[in-house]
Amino acid sequence: MSSRRSRQSSSGASRITDDQITQLISKLQQILPGTRIQRSNKASASKVLQETCNYVRSLHREVDDLSDRLSQLLSTIDSDSPEASIIRSLIM
Repeated sequence: MSSRRSRQSSSGASRITDDQITQLISKLQQILPGTRIQRSNKASASKVLQETCNYVRSLHREVDDLSDRLSQLLSTIDSDSPEASIIRSLIM
């Protein structure tokens, strides 16, 4: 990675180094579940970031789906019940 990738914050106080970027990419690669990137191989940073974006998108879709399912369930039960209260707390 080139030194031009080092970024200066708006305050000018901190910089992220190439080594820090490499470490962060490595950490992302380690925590991505079911990734198509072989953990034993060094993947490109762009591939790791793309896989991370895909994973976050899938999590977002899953949250939306679960929220919809909880909303549907909430509409079928008594709104004053303890179960309704629990469902409302999960949706919020």
